[in-house]
Amino acid sequence: MSDPPGTVRDMKAALQHVCRECGYRTAKWFGKCPGCSAFASVFEEAARPPLRAVVPIDQVPLEAGHRDRTGIGELDRALGGGLVPGAVVLLAGDPGIGKSTLLLSALHRLSQLGQVLYVSGEESLQQIRLRGERLGTLSPALYLAAETDAEAALEHARKLRPRILAVDSIQTLALRNLDSACGSVTQVREVGHRLAAYAKETGTPVIIVGHVTKEGSIAGPRVLEHLVDAVLFFEGDRSHAYRVLRAHKNRFGSTNEIGVFEMKSEGLVEVPNPSALFLAERPRDAAGSAVVATMSGTRPLLVEVQALVADSSSGGSPRRTAIGVDGARVALLTAVLERKEGLVLADKDIYVSVAGGAALPEPAGDLAIAAALASSLRDECISAGTLVVGEIGLAGEIRAVGQIEQRLAEGAQLGFTRCVLPQTNRMRTRDAPLELCGVSSVGEAMTALFQ
Repeated sequence: MSDPPGTVRDMKAALQHVCRECGYRTAKWFGKCPGCSAFASVFEEAARPPLRAVVPIDQVPLEAGHRDRTGIGELDRALGGGLVPGAVVLLAGDPGIGKSTLLLSALHRLSQLGQVLYVSGEESLQQIRLRGERLGTLSPALYLAAETDAEAALEHARKLRPRILAVDSIQTLALRNLDSACGSVTQVREVGHRLAAYAKETGTPVIIVGHVTKEGSIAGPRVLEHLVDAVLFFEGDRSHAYRVLRAHKNRFGSTNEIGVFEMKSEGLVEVPNPSALFLAERPRDAAGSAVVATMSGTRPLLVEVQALVADSSSGGSPRRTAIGVDGARVALLTAVLERKEGLVLADKDIYVSVAGGAALPEPAGDLAIAAALASSLRDECISAGTLVVGEIGLAGEIRAVGQIEQRLAEGAQLGFTRCVLPQTNRMRTRDAPLELCGVSSVGEAMTALFQ
């Protein structure tokens, strides 16, 4: 006769022993793992919960989705509209870039919706209070906990049942039953899994702060990026006031959206017009400069592409440097200019950069790069009121780009009066807010720009 559920024998059967090195499972404890022969690696673990029901896709119940807006427009834009219930968001960036400042400001605004919990393993409660005094984020619904024990942090969350849980940073939390050091690969992975499980079980959004190594990757295992729902990178130079928040992964929104902030004494302030920011220090009547209208998700951005073509300073191979653009794309456009326009660039040092720390990831910036290269080589300026948009093919043709109406509207808003764009886009565009010059080839584009 079997024992009823809940008896001592039933509880023993419900326990399993798992090797932390290879994952081998057994009902009996061993000092040496039978799977990988590692010593002292087998630990006790409760049995897995019962399996959930298998449901046909057309019978899965749907709930009305909603998002908790942080009240910071640029952050909400990068998140895809706000925080989704049960979502796990990783906010990564260099130390001192402004992650904690942005997080505290967002939690202060989110506390208007309900209680929020901020767990910090790096700062004391007094340090956070002092920063809150400076930022004006002293909401009584914002609860703080200075904790480095991951289980204790989760216990605080289970008791408080906050609307939002934030952890700063995951490298400072550790599980006591693991022998590895705090911040190690094992600790970061396991703590990340516990936080993600808590988010999915309770439906509570969890924001995790993660530091970035010198190589630019998130400190800890790559699996941390895979188990979260969104990865936001805070980019920028600590010596400059401007920061860019870029979504590298987002299961609930676009990965092309960015948020732009300015660091001031009162904290991070949103930049409502990033195009004006990126063009603020644009030189007038300078060769090697072209402005392109690029799309960052649903937002049009005007950025300046700068190029410098100079005689090679070394006797060996000429230098090729690209910042903010794909170096392979620059090499391709250089070859097209040489082949189709007869420009001599093979023996020149070439430097291409997107001003203001912006990036130009889409092919719509090809024509602007080519125009900047030709402008620098010829030492001829492109008109300050001219916008350049278009993709260049290997045959030298200018291909159409998408969302041209939004690009033109942004250019007109910032005072541009003329746009050199693909002929296909020109034919499809009605009632443009500025003068349009359609081109079908690189040669036509160069004539239109330097006539």
